[in-house]
Amino acid sequence: MALCEAEKTFVLHGVEENFRIDGREREDYRPMELETNIVSHAFGSARLRLANTDVLVAVKIEVDVPYPERPREGKLEFFVDCSANATPDFEGRGGEDLAVEISNSLAGAYRSPEVFDLTKLCILKGRKCWKIFVDILLLECGGNLYDAVSIAVKAALWDTRIPLVKSVTVDGNNIDMEVSEELHDCQKLDVTGAPIMVTVCKIGEQCIVDPSAAEELCSVGALVISVSRNKFSTILQTGSGSLHPQTLLECLQTGHKVAQRLHDALIETLVDIKPSENSVGFLR
Repeated sequence: MALCEAEKTFVLHGVEENFRIDGREREDYRPMELETNIVSHAFGSARLRLANTDVLVAVKIEVDVPYPERPREGKLEFFVDCSANATPDFEGRGGEDLAVEISNSLAGAYRSPEVFDLTKLCILKGRKCWKIFVDILLLECGGNLYDAVSIAVKAALWDTRIPLVKSVTVDGNNIDMEVSEELHDCQKLDVTGAPIMVTVCKIGEQCIVDPSAAEELCSVGALVISVSRNKFSTILQTGSGSLHPQTLLECLQTGHKVAQRLHDALIETLVDIKPSENSVGFLR
């Protein structure tokens, strides 16, 4: 996407007047549509549509060996795939850098035990643990990828069920596990503290959230703020511009406030989803 100077001026003036080109105010999000339990072969899944941004997340689980330095913890890994159909910029190897950046940001945001307790994934100290693979597919890009990905990941982990290990038998180097074969004999992951990312863009003299693709082109700088349990877990600056210290403080305050609002709306939505329902819209 490319904007002429007149279009950029129009976007700028709208932000200054707190009336953006799609009718939103500066701290408003576009409508979201969330689906869970949509990938049959996954242990958990979710799909989030945020206007023209479309993200699919599937969670897989396997048995692995804990890291030697963290024998009581399981493993959590993120992989991002940028579909070539999402945007022409992803053709060839165009999306690889963005995919690595998003996966690294997620890994950093989930690193703290206060955010996600990996000890719950330990089966046998130093010998066996659950390893969770979170696969993220970017189907369409309409701006604000980080926020959409973080919400979809949290919803997919909420939907994930860990098989119940009934018994573990150790015979020398041989370890036998008995896993329950009952479909509903499993445990849910606790993701109430899982982070939500909020992208705060500086356009003109104002800060906005949930930038559209056009607004991202008008931004002089942006922060991706990851918030968990009222605390900042990671902060990433994107774009080529720099931010004044006062602007940085304003972005952090805005991101913290909006992240709490998103978290409350998401948890309320996930709790209300009935077993027979898998699609729901929120923040309309």
